[in-house]
Amino acid sequence: MTNPTAIIPGFLFYAYLTAMRKEKVGHIQHNTLVLQVSGQFTLETSGQTVTMRKGEMLLISKNQLAQITKGPLPGEDYETVVITLQEDQLRKIALEDGLEVQEKYAGPPNVLIPVNDFLKGYFQSIVPYVRNPSEDITEAMGILKVKEGVKLLLLAMPQLRNLLFDFSEPYKIDLERFMLSNFHFNVPLEKFARLTGRSLAGFKRDFQRIFGTAPRQWLQEKRLTEARYLIEKKNKKPAAIYLDLGFESLSHFSHAFKKRFGKTPTEWAPGKTA
Repeated sequence: MTNPTAIIPGFLFYAYLTAMRKEKVGHIQHNTLVLQVSGQFTLETSGQTVTMRKGEMLLISKNQLAQITKGPLPGEDYETVVITLQEDQLRKIALEDGLEVQEKYAGPPNVLIPVNDFLKGYFQSIVPYVRNPSEDITEAMGILKVKEGVKLLLLAMPQLRNLLFDFSEPYKIDLERFMLSNFHFNVPLEKFARLTGRSLAGFKRDFQRIFGTAPRQWLQEKRLTEARYLIEKKNKKPAAIYLDLGFESLSHFSHAFKKRFGKTPTEWAPGKTA
């Protein structure tokens, strides 16, 4: 297994795996195009699960909390190319081509792109860059490949213009619904605030009004209560759930669980005694 390599800083990345790995991605800041070379890629958000395999493409929209599972398949390792469509580059493309948002995008935030001959050709043109990261590739070339990818996306799905070129700030959304769906993501309060369209002070104020407690206390209690339910009712192993519930280590999870419930997670499992 090798870590992703930046081919062009901020633009192209390469990843290779021989065993399945689940990653707690957290906050996806930029619109992102994922090209699946081989293996299987699964993206999970609070409202959507998308899986793709060899030869498929996925556009992931910005300002989301998500988890990614990567893994090889029989007869093939895992390889993927990730192109980060950063907002400053999208703004330049919009200015150069006179592109404007026609209406608010109302489709799914994560879109499997139907592959046509043009996108197949683009896909094939990207692979040599990731297979030869030591070659002298200029930043200008990377920018050209990003522009090419964006234009081919719009050719395949013109409605994506309203997703890619929406530069407005996140509007104020239902904080209660958002937190109940996303409490398990281990991200700073500042990220939760931004994703709900609030300043940090406004987020804390609204949170206190809705839940009657401070965000950090609520998050800890919610995660521990969910852990107890999964262990007690679903027979889940502590080692299998602590990352999914936003804890950074098994030891931290066990300590917090025992402090809250008087037993370690293992002792709480059905059939166990203290």
